[in-house]
Amino acid sequence: MTGRLEVSCVEYHTAGEPFRILSGGFGRLPGADMLAKRRHAREHLDHYRRLVVNEPRGHADMYGCFVTDPVDERAAFGAVFFHNAGYSTACGHGTIALATWAVESGLVPAETQELHIDVPSGTLRTTVRDGEVTFENVPSWVHSRGHDVDGTRADVAYGGAFYASVDAAALGLTVTPEHTARFIALGRDVKRALEAQLEIAVPGSPDIGGIYGVTFFEALDETTQRNVTVFADGEVDRSPCGSGTSARLALLHDDGTLAGRELRHLSIIGTEFHGRVTREVEGGVITEVRGRAHLAGHHVFVRTPDDPLPDGFLLR
Repeated sequence: MTGRLEVSCVEYHTAGEPFRILSGGFGRLPGADMLAKRRHAREHLDHYRRLVVNEPRGHADMYGCFVTDPVDERAAFGAVFFHNAGYSTACGHGTIALATWAVESGLVPAETQELHIDVPSGTLRTTVRDGEVTFENVPSWVHSRGHDVDGTRADVAYGGAFYASVDAAALGLTVTPEHTARFIALGRDVKRALEAQLEIAVPGSPDIGGIYGVTFFEALDETTQRNVTVFADGEVDRSPCGSGTSARLALLHDDGTLAGRELRHLSIIGTEFHGRVTREVEGGVITEVRGRAHLAGHHVFVRTPDDPLPDGFLLR
């Protein structure tokens, strides 16, 4: 599309990770479920994603969503998440931002402490208390363990999307900002190798498949870990990664590391989420992840008909 395009959004950051909320101006997203709405966005609304994610208005690590009608009678609204390479099925930091926005914008009454949000992986119950958001994720579970990627072990778990977990120490690295470029390169390599080795999909839901992110973790003690998740096309999560935290919790519960205790999950920039397993369910566990989001700005993005770069661009 080459005509004039305008879109307004509200931007939050959750533990440092950006999140651009598009709540109108693009029409309704049809579909009986959130995966159908996600397919519609990919096929018909991608020019909006490119406008707010790509340079010169965004950058390779930008993230956001379309707010949609709900599909579950419990939900206040739905969300279709997007990033530098397309559309994801889960986003924990985005869920925290959305719940904060819903209360702060007046979309739900200020006294509302619990609301449900529909996302492609399922319906999430969120609780907002004193500016802090806790979301109960869809069931998380261990997919497989012990995969060899060029001599490095990778374990795969699901937390609304599939994540590979790699011990940074096994690579001779600490999870600190000076190693970011190295983590991006390794993340791409691990994702490519695992997808060549494995069939990775939620049973009965082929739209939820593939390695979404690679989490490089550093264990600081039994209940504290620092991590960086590289997802989509080399995108780096500044937050501790919410759905990735659920995937880590599934692995840590499976090997008995936490023994019922809470995980303090730090990001590469030192921000944190707290997560815990609340109960076991058939084939997996239910997790809760807790964090805070903060209003960062209000934007009106414009693309004019004479723009020589109508799709924008990404240098990484």
